[in-house]
Order: sequence, then structure tokens, then C-alpha cells
Amino acid sequence: MFRSKSSYSVQSVEKALDILELLADDSVDATLPHLAEKLGISRNKAFRLLATLESRGLVQREEHSGVYRVGLNTVGLAQRFIKGANLIKHAHPVMEELARRHEEAVYLTVLLGEEVLFLDMVDGAQAVKTAPLVGKKFPCLTNAPGKVIKALESSDLLEKFFKKGRRRMSPEELLRLESELDEIRVKRVAVAHDGLGEGITDVAVAIKDYAGKVVGAITLLGPAFRLVAERIENEIAPSLLEGADMLSMKFGYAKF
Repeated sequence: MFRSKSSYSVQSVEKALDILELLADDSVDATLPHLAEKLGISRNKAFRLLATLESRGLVQREEHSGVYRVGLNTVGLAQRFIKGANLIKHAHPVMEELARRHEEAVYLTVLLGEEVLFLDMVDGAQAVKTAPLVGKKFPCLTNAPGKVIKALESSDLLEKFFKKGRRRMSPEELLRLESELDEIRVKRVAVAHDGLGEGITDVAVAIKDYAGKVVGAITLLGPAFRLVAERIENEIAPSLLEGADMLSMKFGYAKF
């Protein structure tokens, strides 16, 4: 009896984790029937698991459509786990120096599926500030960190990404995107406008680990009237690259 109960409990935990993974990765609207079918369980059992996750804020249900989404508490939970990770521990002092030097907000960002998650922030000293973005997610191609991470991904991942894009973009849009990512790959710096809010410009550079894999990006952002092209090119981009190279070396990455 004890063994059977223990086995059931483990299976329930596994299915609950499977639900969270499906909600994080699945592009299809995740209704109860869809989730039950994907998990291979009854709708009744899927409903009980979803209700439990919903009660903890890990899942939320849209009343009008019945579609389930990842809940806001998952971001907070992830942040608590990540707080102790080496990435933030090593990145924060570099971010503090960059924010002090440029007097603009500096963020640590990572890719979560097809979205950019803003993990950590050091604010700048300017009187006019942008709204804090820690814990918020944005579609990866609407902002500089998402673009710089995508540009430096492995060729296999990029090929899969562009195959998906063919279903969502026109040939002209795909060509423009490929050209932009090629330019970012050469310069190692991405710049975007208005993707994080009207009148906001963001500049990002990638952080790599010992295997050359991109693990995140340092992102500086501020009002467009302060982040003009000349300042970005001559002051901010070289400084961010220097900081990113320093961080990448801490994770064992060597350019040569």
C-alpha cells in the first residue's frame, strides 16, 4: 500500500512539472482537453493538477477562453532559485560599474523559450528613468538582448528558428531579419528602439560560457533622446563589450 501511494505521488509531481513545461514551451492554446491529451491522462486528473497549480499562482486560466498560461508566481520562484546562481553573482558588480559609468539602467537578461526575461537590474543616476523591468518578459525579436542572443546561437538552433519563422513572417521580413542578425553577429552589439516601451532604446551584448554558448546578455537602456547613435557607438557599445568579455572570461570563455 505504501509503495503504491508513493509511486502515485511521484507520478503526480511529474505530471505537474510536465504541465508547467508544456505551458512554457507550447505555442498551441493550452486548454484542458489539449493538456489532458498531451499528457496522456484523463481530463478529471488534468483538472485537479491544474487547480492545484492555479491555487499556488503557478498557473492561471483565462476565463473567456479557458486557455491556461504560466502564472506570475513562476517568475518569482525562478528568480529566488537564480539569485544564488553564478551568473547574477558575477554579473552584478560589472553591471554596477556600467551603470555608474553611463548613469543609465543596466540589466541582466536571459532567453526563456522565445522570450527575454529581465533577471537583475542596477539603476542609473539620471532624473528621467524608465519603468523597472525585473521579472518581465518580452518577445525576443522586439528587443536588443533577444536579438543579440539569437544572432549568436548555434547554426542548428538558428536554422530551426528560421524554419519556424517561415510560418509567421513574409519572405521580405525574414530576409531583413537574417541581414540584421548577420550584422549583429559581426558587431557583437544589438540596438533596438521602442520594443521595451515607446521612446526607449536598448543596447545589448552577449555573455558566453566556457563552451562558447550564450548564457545571457548585458542590456543597457534609457530614453531615446539620451541614447543617440553617436553615444551608443563611441561610448556605450565599447564599454558593454568590455564588461561582457570580462564576464565571459569568468565563465571560462576564451575568444582565441
